[in-house]
Order: sequence, then structure tokens, then C-alpha cells
Amino acid sequence: MYKAFNRILIIALCLVAISSTYAQKKKNTPGEDEKLKKQAVGDLQLKFGDYKKMALDIWSYAEVGYKEYKSSALLQQTLKDDGFSIEAGVAEMPTAFVATYGSGKPVIGILAEFDALPGLSQDSVPEKKPIPGMKSGHGCGHHLFGVASMAAGIELKKLIESGKLKGTIKVFGCPAEEGGSGKVYMVRAGLFSNVDIVMHWHPGSENKVELRRSMANISAKFRFHGLAAHAAAAPDKGRSALDAVEGMDMMVNMMREHVPSSTRIHYVITDGGKAPNVVPDFAESYYYVRNQDRSIVQDVFERVVKAAEGAALGTGTTMDYEITGGVYDLLPNKTLAEAMQKNLLMIGGVAYTDENVEFAKKIQATFSYKAPGIETAKIVQPLSEEKDDGGGSTDVADVSWAVPTVGLNAATWVPGTPAHSWQATACGGTSIGIKGMMVAAKTIALTGIDLFSDSTLIQKAKEEFNKAKGPDFHYKALLGERKPALHYRD
Repeated sequence: MYKAFNRILIIALCLVAISSTYAQKKKNTPGEDEKLKKQAVGDLQLKFGDYKKMALDIWSYAEVGYKEYKSSALLQQTLKDDGFSIEAGVAEMPTAFVATYGSGKPVIGILAEFDALPGLSQDSVPEKKPIPGMKSGHGCGHHLFGVASMAAGIELKKLIESGKLKGTIKVFGCPAEEGGSGKVYMVRAGLFSNVDIVMHWHPGSENKVELRRSMANISAKFRFHGLAAHAAAAPDKGRSALDAVEGMDMMVNMMREHVPSSTRIHYVITDGGKAPNVVPDFAESYYYVRNQDRSIVQDVFERVVKAAEGAALGTGTTMDYEITGGVYDLLPNKTLAEAMQKNLLMIGGVAYTDENVEFAKKIQATFSYKAPGIETAKIVQPLSEEKDDGGGSTDVADVSWAVPTVGLNAATWVPGTPAHSWQATACGGTSIGIKGMMVAAKTIALTGIDLFSDSTLIQKAKEEFNKAKGPDFHYKALLGERKPALHYRD
């Protein structure tokens, strides 16, 4: 009798295990997913006016890295009003936050940025026209980035709340992407440790899901200290910190011939003294070193440090430096990219009105090069695995080595517009920017529906992710153990 009972118990347990496995792998039918996606797109479009106002408010705040108090507060309050729980000031950054809704697996994260760039004040007009009293501007479109990510998160929350999806949605408020490496501190603090998949996007002049790697980057401020003296009456008594900065810059510029050709080194002199007749006792330069291979970045950066030490020695000054940022190269995930590409194709690109076309023509007339046709704004580019040694850097890259990550670009700028330009700032303050923002919000929301409804997609993405990282990978931030550089824009 007991043997028979044991057999029945074993069979029952097996059936439970099979049922559990089926439940984990079960996905919605195509018809169910289609209904959810149609609902999400419709809901987002109904909120177009609200999200437009929020984006333009943040565009007008134009707050630089770690100073985005109003921008972050607006996003946090909107998410809180919609039922998210908010953890503010995470990873020792006052403007960083994590907004969470739901429970259990899967846990899907969406990145939101909101910092502006110094020196890019610009009105939303097609000629260069800084706004009086403003020093910064959204030349990289992060006012759009933050709002679209928030909007997609809210839409997925609605579907979880209604019982149509199950799991947890998190919106990560990420400050200081522009050189401050905000997400690196969030990765280092373990904020992504229980997240299954992360999605993001970025403003651009095309609609595309990219598989290329970004460039790893180390940035630092080099500070030289000398002796002040009268530049004419007692120059021998002085030791010029500016001479040291210029000596460093000269040596680094000669070094460019002797580094891998794919390396990028750029700098600005942030302080060169105050008056020509005073030997400067302080001067500072701000450097970036980039390459897709982070080991090359580390090697070249050490050579830049040696140049700074040599400049100090040769000018009788002293030198110290502060690493203000450091990011990895982006780790692409083809599984997720293919899923996002299908949704981007479903949404389509940006349709211009006659007024938009007129604005676009005037913007393109300011370029010193031939721009793509205006009609390319409505085209979705094919998914490409072409390698490209150029491009910029992003702290999203560090996230991509912690959790499978996928992102897209949306045409928020007139075709041909370069990032970090007054033209990009101008476009971001118009309906062209808002339309591209909504393309991103809808695409992320639809991809989120796929992730919540199909666990096999997540499993496949994780398998690719683990294989790409390799068994011996150990994350170590390029900026070391330093605390967030909260005053790097001072």
C-alpha cells in the first residue's frame, strides 16, 4: 500500500514539475500579444500632449550632470503618481533613482537619462540663437530620453496592474551620462543584480537598432600648480602652471602618431590663468581617452599621465589628476536586437508635416556637408552587424556587461544632424524631437510586452550574454573605487 502511495506521490510531483516548467515557458498567443501591443501604442499616443510638455519642460531646465534636480524630480513625481515606488538618491547620487512596480519575475529595467551639455544653449529655431541667461542645452536629447523611457515604463506598469502581464518593471533614473559615468556607480552598487533584461534608447538622426560596440573611455582633469609672479617685472620668480598644461598637450599631440589608429584623445583647457601679466599659479586641462578595446584605453591613459608628469617636471610645477569618468565598451545582444527590430518596424519612423520639412531644410542648409534626404526620417534602417571603430562612449556599456541589454536610436533630429550641436538642441525643442521620442517609447513598450510574455526570449538572450562575456569575466569599473564626481561640471 505504501509503495503504491509513493508511486502516486512521485507521479504527482513529476506532473507538478512539468506543469511548472510549462508555465515558465508558456507565452501569450500572437493574437493576445497583438492586442496588448495595439493597446499600448494607442495609450501612448493619447498621452502625446502630456509627454510633450514634460520633455519640453526638461529641455528648458537644461541641467548638467549631477545637477538635474528639477528634471529628476519631475520624472520621479510622475512615476510616483502612477503607482511606482521610488527609491531616490541611489548609489550616492542625489538625482539618481529607481522606480519599481510589480513583483516576481521577470524583472525588466528601462534606463532614463536627463542631463544636458554645457555650452549648448539654443532656441528651437533653425539658426544659431543661444537663449539669453542659459549656458547649457540638450544637444544630446536626454530630455527626450528620460521622458520616453518613463512613458514606456508606465505603459508596461498598466498592463501588469491589469493582470495582462506578470512580473516587475523598473525605471532607472540615470544622471550624468555626459562624462559623469552615473550608471557605472549604479552597476557598482549592485542595482542591476536582480534584473533580467535592460532596455534603453538614444536620440539620433536615424531610426535603427544597433549591434555595434561603443568606445570604452577614461576621462580625467589634470591640475597643475605653480608660482604666481609679475610676468614682466619678475618672470624668473614664477613657475607657470599654464606652461605645464601646454607642455602636456604638446606631448600628447605628438603621441597620437604612436597609438593604435582607432584611439581617440581629446581635451580642453578649462583654466589657463586669469590675466596675461600674472604668471598662472594654477591651470587645468580635461582629457578623454577612447578606444573600443578598454585595455588599450587603460594603456594610453597611463601614457597621458606620464606626459602630465613630464610636463610638471619640466616646468617646475606640481601635478595631480582626478579620474572623473570611465566606461566600458558596449556589449551587444543579437537576440534582443532582433526582437526590438521587429517592434521598431511595426512602429515605423517619423512622419514630417510641411512645417517640419521647412524647418529641416533650413537646418540642413547650416551644414558644411551633404546631408541625407529628409525622407529618411520615416525609414527604419535594417539591423546591421557591421563593425565601426568610430562612435562615442556611453555608461550604458557598463550596464550591458552586468545584464543583457538592448537599445535603439530614434530620429529626433533632422537627418544628418550631429549630436552635441546647436542644431540637435534646436530639433529637440520642436515637434520633430517629440515625434522621435514617441517612436522610442512605443518600441520599448512593445519589446517589453514580448519580454514579459515569452520567457524563452529572456533565456536565449541570457545564454548569448553569458557566452559573450566568457566564464572568466570579472567586472572592475574603469574609474576605480572613487565616489561619484558630483562636481565635475563645476
